[in-house]
Amino acid sequence: MAEGTAVAVGAGLDVNTAGNPTEIAMAYLQDEKTDGDMANLNLGELDLTTDEFILDEVDIHIQANLEDDLVKEALKTGVDLRQYSKQVEAELQRIEQASIKDYIKESQNIALLHNQITACDSILERMEGMLSGFQSDLSSISSEIQTLQQQSVSMNVRLKNRQAVRSHLSQLVDELVVPGAMISTIMESPVTEQEFLEQLHELNNKINFAKELSFRETLACSDIQDIVDRLKLKAVSKIREFILQKIYSFRKPMTNYQIPQNTLLKYRFFYQFLLANERTVAKEIRDEYVDTMSKIYYSYFKSYSGRLLKVQYEEVADKDDLMGVEDTAKKGFFSKPSLKSRNTIFTLGQRGAILSPAELEGPILVPHTAQRGDSRYPYETLFRSQHYALLDNGCREYLFLSDFFMVAGNSALDLFNSIMGKTLSMFLKSMSTYVSDCYDSIAVFLCIHIILRFRAITAKRNIPALDKYWEAVLELLWPRFELILEMNIHSIRNTDPQKLGVLDTRPHYITRRYAEFSSAIVSINQTFPNERTNTLLGQLQVEVENFVLKMAAEFPSRRDQLIFLINNYDMMLGVLMERAADDSKEVEGFQQLLLARTQEFIEEILSPPFGGMIAFVKEAEALMEKGQLDRLKNEEARITQLVRGFSSTWKQSVESMSQDVMRSFTNFKNGTSIIQVRRRTHMTLF
Repeated sequence: MAEGTAVAVGAGLDVNTAGNPTEIAMAYLQDEKTDGDMANLNLGELDLTTDEFILDEVDIHIQANLEDDLVKEALKTGVDLRQYSKQVEAELQRIEQASIKDYIKESQNIALLHNQITACDSILERMEGMLSGFQSDLSSISSEIQTLQQQSVSMNVRLKNRQAVRSHLSQLVDELVVPGAMISTIMESPVTEQEFLEQLHELNNKINFAKELSFRETLACSDIQDIVDRLKLKAVSKIREFILQKIYSFRKPMTNYQIPQNTLLKYRFFYQFLLANERTVAKEIRDEYVDTMSKIYYSYFKSYSGRLLKVQYEEVADKDDLMGVEDTAKKGFFSKPSLKSRNTIFTLGQRGAILSPAELEGPILVPHTAQRGDSRYPYETLFRSQHYALLDNGCREYLFLSDFFMVAGNSALDLFNSIMGKTLSMFLKSMSTYVSDCYDSIAVFLCIHIILRFRAITAKRNIPALDKYWEAVLELLWPRFELILEMNIHSIRNTDPQKLGVLDTRPHYITRRYAEFSSAIVSINQTFPNERTNTLLGQLQVEVENFVLKMAAEFPSRRDQLIFLINNYDMMLGVLMERAADDSKEVEGFQQLLLARTQEFIEEILSPPFGGMIAFVKEAEALMEKGQLDRLKNEEARITQLVRGFSSTWKQSVESMSQDVMRSFTNFKNGTSIIQVRRRTHMTLF
């Protein structure tokens, strides 16, 4: 439309005409209005001559067409729009005719294409029908699948419910049914057969299940209650007879009761069955066992303890066998014979071997064998044998009670005490009687450490049954040991040196007693140290040191006093170092005392032959320290005299002193060391 308008405008204007495009278009419309050929032309909506046409809208359309690029180009070049319009129309007609010819030329192909399209359309229509049918079928199948899925879920739930019900019902039926094999086994088989034990387990399960059903008021329970009760009574009767028979077999003389105990442990479920189903019978069996074993243990240990005392040493210490008592036999026709040597009371010797692991846990003594061999033993050996037998039997009995009677904690301890209480009371009474009249402190101290080690053994085995007994024994032994030790301390404190016979510079027998006793106690006390014991030993050491000084004071000369002190200190130190540690208080104390007295003795023996020289040397050292060397020059005559005297007599003096030292000291090693110290001092002077 824009092109036609452009052509029409160009036809009525001069190509050279110039002006506003809007004015040119309006002029063209005026010319068209006067054109006779266009009088009957019906332009419809394009008719600009009608009154209905709104000039404003026309102006808008014209303005829009004028904005077209092709119209602008035509107006600029001055092309006749009407002529150009006719050319365009002619071209369009030509193209239309050519197109018609092409269509006519291809009419057969077009007709064929039309037929093919029609055929395809029918095929597609049939396919559409088929697909619609498929879609409807798929919709019905989907709904069927959903229905089947719902049915499957429902069936799965029902299956699970039925399986759960079946499981419970099958278990219920199995528990309710009492098989004939169980009835025949419980009624006829011996209790020692494995089949009886297995059926007893099954019967116990059925009894428990029947109790559970009775609580739920299940009617089916009444169907089996009668037969289950009869089987239970039969089983209880057979078990009771079997266990009581085993318990009665303990009472036979010379019976090793550990064998029937081991048999009972194999059938520990019997007592568990009785305890769960017939507590009266279970209590009867338990009471019968407690009564039987209590009598057996009491009889055995009473007899064993009595026979052990027959192989004890006949010579035992009494109240007069103290450290500070004079070493002479008692006089008198009716007096009790004293020990052959009172020193053996204070000597450990081989008695300490009882604390070694091999001896401590070794086999117990057999009294009749010892009597046949005429063997005798100290009290601590009998004590060890007696209490190791108690420890062994007590541990085994506690484990048996815990296992067979199914008790633990305080219940196990109470049951153990009901069996062993009478025996333990007998032991404590016997111990109390012995301790009240015992004055053998080493025996008491060894017994204390035997108990300490046995207590450690039971603690390692985790057996608390004998803990209170160990404490009770220690409460008896510790005070007695301390009392005996205090009695020895008082005996030394109250000793009168003038009543001890002839004076002698050799080691005194009382100091030897102390040395042997102190080393024994210190060596034993190292494993389980006790402060109270160390305190008493310290008091004893002080009293012995005072005693030695009192005895030394009885000698008239200082030289003899020093010899006596050195001999006694050296002897006590040597004995202590054999058993006690080198860093013990006792060893260190006597080392210091020995060193001080040795140094004093050397000065004492050097004084007669070399007193002048020693005095001059000390004076010279003092003057040299003060820087007064001029005063030494004035002593030239004195020095010459001392040197001449020293040169002429020192060999004879040294030889004489050496012989005197070796005669004065009983310990050759000690005498040799004193000579060496003296020679070093002599060389210093020289």
